[in-house]
Amino acid sequence: MAVNLPEAALAHASEGAFVLLLPTDAYIAGGVASVALTVLLIALVPEARAHGMFGARRIASAGRWRGQMVTSALSAVLLLWAVSQGLAGTQDPVRNPLPLLVWSGMWLFLLSGQGVLGDLWGWLSPFRMTAALPGLFGLRPLLRYRPRWGYWPALLGYLAFAGVLMVHIAPTDPDRLAVMVLGYWGWTLAGCLLFGPRWLLRGEGLTLLMRLFARLAPLRRQGGAWRLGLPGWELERRAAPALSLAVFMLLTLALGSFDGLNETFAWLGWIGMNPLEFTGRSAVVGQNLAGLLLAGPLLVAVYGLSIKAGLVLIDAGGFRQSFRALAPAILPIAFGYHIAHYLPAALVEGQSLWNLLRTLLGLPEIPVTTGFFNRQASVRVIWLSQAGAVVLGHVLAILMSHAAAIRLHASHRRAALSQAPLALFMVLYTLFGLWLLASPRGA
Repeated sequence: MAVNLPEAALAHASEGAFVLLLPTDAYIAGGVASVALTVLLIALVPEARAHGMFGARRIASAGRWRGQMVTSALSAVLLLWAVSQGLAGTQDPVRNPLPLLVWSGMWLFLLSGQGVLGDLWGWLSPFRMTAALPGLFGLRPLLRYRPRWGYWPALLGYLAFAGVLMVHIAPTDPDRLAVMVLGYWGWTLAGCLLFGPRWLLRGEGLTLLMRLFARLAPLRRQGGAWRLGLPGWELERRAAPALSLAVFMLLTLALGSFDGLNETFAWLGWIGMNPLEFTGRSAVVGQNLAGLLLAGPLLVAVYGLSIKAGLVLIDAGGFRQSFRALAPAILPIAFGYHIAHYLPAALVEGQSLWNLLRTLLGLPEIPVTTGFFNRQASVRVIWLSQAGAVVLGHVLAILMSHAAAIRLHASHRRAALSQAPLALFMVLYTLFGLWLLASPRGA
């Protein structure tokens, strides 16, 4: 995990110390108030305007994309080289290219770019070429992927990835990470041999996560044209996701939130660990694993109860359909919190990543610094940027949820009333997210 690298850990500690000196109560109150005001404005907005919130304008025609297999092959070669360096190179995670490419390049920057710029993963995924390999050798899928399996295999794969990220005692150790990358890559190849390229769309968790966040991007290619709209417009135009995909969407928020919670003094206190005498991740493996496994079911239960309460208010049924249709609205919250949580680490790790790339591309080296965490003015800008990402994610989620509710209930008034419990859930979750950012950290 990038925040466990030496520089990143220092950045968290220093920034956290300054955040405690900022008027965070006022900032948190302002953020929660802005989300609550959004809820009120949605209830008052004219029905015609509410129906058209997620329209998208055609910007330009879009030709067929070519070259993705080439870039995927190059990405696979780069990852293989990084794995070899993880096994045989320096074991300093700050200097070894494998942790930098996986935890900084892929998890911090590429995943963040998906929600802003679109499907970069479609060009840079090493798994796209992996899925095509059996066909290149004339091999046909051995089995047919059953529709009833849905996205459950991808969900399990994402849970395993999150376990490495949040529970493994040394996720940045280059040699251990190399073995885990090869294992995951081999598992993906095995899935593609058995079920063909469809495995990437149903059974491979990282690709599914990347594709979901890419659908939040305001500029998207659809129907042979580039279209621009409010972030998330493409998700709003799609049919309600399958139940397994809806649960996966909720899991993105649950695991992202726990990724922040398990570092706080509060969590360490709850599990009986003195945060000022933290002895390392090996001391909290069991507790963190339990928290990781409970986070998803807990969020699904609370979210489901909020939807059910809204249906009771308007005396309507269709809980399963509502649960599925409203689940995509969770993605902006998960994406906003990902940006906010990893911003401090990205500011530091981005420098190390640049220095890795400059050796490959012949670019000038820059000195790695964490000096911006030692000045209150710059920390204020960082923290407000984090808070802004969380609040904007919740505002967009409320808009998406309301648009979906209008489609479900065919009435602006009934949609607004049905959304009241869910809106309360989102306001409280905004408060929780901002509290996580401002909480002191000991892990």
